[in-house]
Amino acid sequence: MKTDKIGFIGLGVMGSPMAGHLSKKNFQVSVFNRTHKKSVIWHSKYKGKICSSLSDIANSSNVIILCVGNDKDVKGIINGKLGIIDSLKPGSIIIDHTTTSAELAKEMNELLLSKNCFFIDAPISGGQLGAESGALSVMAGGDKKAFETCNKIFESYSKSYKFMGSSGSGQLTKMVNQICIAGLIQALAEGMYFSSKAGLNTADVMDVITKGAAQSWQMENRYKTMLAGEYEHGFAVEWMRKDLSFALKEAKNNGSALPVAQLVDQYYAEVEGLGGGRWDTSSLLARLQI
Repeated sequence: MKTDKIGFIGLGVMGSPMAGHLSKKNFQVSVFNRTHKKSVIWHSKYKGKICSSLSDIANSSNVIILCVGNDKDVKGIINGKLGIIDSLKPGSIIIDHTTTSAELAKEMNELLLSKNCFFIDAPISGGQLGAESGALSVMAGGDKKAFETCNKIFESYSKSYKFMGSSGSGQLTKMVNQICIAGLIQALAEGMYFSSKAGLNTADVMDVITKGAAQSWQMENRYKTMLAGEYEHGFAVEWMRKDLSFALKEAKNNGSALPVAQLVDQYYAEVEGLGGGRWDTSSLLARLQI
């Protein structure tokens, strides 16, 4: 399996720097984005080829990476009217960094196997900062040999990458990630809210407890912006609700109770009601401060 020619589809806040890291590592990168202007902007910063269609990028690549919005986007790119399915070279590997349902991953895996191609569901964690610094975490499901073939690709933009099992396992692992994050952020918001109500200097409180057992990535990287009421950055509430919906649906199917995740999802719905659908997920504090 060759991995030298890479097609990258989706040049948003995550995809653009990820494709940039690949270019800097001297992979032959071709890019495609629905909004052509984003491809032009990317090309002004990095070395690579702009493709005018999905079939063009499939013809130019032996590994195709997706970093788009949702199940519908992924399905359309692969098997839509103008999708890549009929232009793929035998043995091609499709790496999907989109957070989707596990069902979608399994469906695409079966479809691509019938074309003698491989599908790796490989959602990522680390946010925009992680993408820009090349420090993402990748959790992957699918064919293990295909995954291992892509190690150098993952190394270009991640600090860790791990094979989690059969198709859909990457997406299920991402669900665990989001379940944990939701609870952590709500706890952080409540702690900061309690601190202010108790008359403490919350900045000092955070400085102290980040040195102890309460420490978390969310605390260290979000408490200052939360104190300032700044939420126009980071991972959007509407995207977190999409991810939690996958987890809650899967929990219903496998019989696991997720009372905290379900409650926090309701709180995020309230944040959306405040006009905060595009706010960072740390905006749970804003809901408490009303």
